Amino acid sequence: MDLLPIGEVAARSGLAPSALRHYEAEGLIAASRTSGGARRFPRSVLRRLAFVRAAQNVGLSLPEIREALATLPDGRTPSARDWARLSAGWRDRLDAQIAALEQLRDGLSSCIGCGCLSLTACRLSNPGDAAAAEGPGARRLSPQLRRLPPAGRAG
Repeated sequence: MDLLPIGEVAARSGLAPSALRHYEAEGLIAASRTSGGARRFPRSVLRRLAFVRAAQNVGLSLPEIREALATLPDGRTPSARDWARLSAGWRDRLDAQIAALEQLRDGLSSCIGCGCLSLTACRLSNPGDAAAAEGPGARRLSPQLRRLPPAGRAG
């Protein structure tokens, strides 16, 4: 089996070594150790890391990604069919995100998508600060756009 040191995996994947160690601790990837304790990753880890990055961009949390990766076969490199099956569930999630972003884009010219956060002066979409009674946050934005980013990805 062709094993790669952490520096090469970092360079090839575009991820920091600290991110690789974190993903290993989270159970997303696995490494073996040399007698000196250095991590060595199978070349196939590069596909898993590409999947992790794509899944994060779709908005999946690390636990969701770990659960998805657990469905991959052990003992062989996943095939195109395996990856297609794994990502098939993303379609609805992506469609919802696209619709939410289109809603935001279309509302930008008149009001920042009217997620008025208790702006009493907004006579267009929040007269009398009515949105305050609906609860915290930008209540009039799509729920997709009100979600908090996964931990470690804010700002």
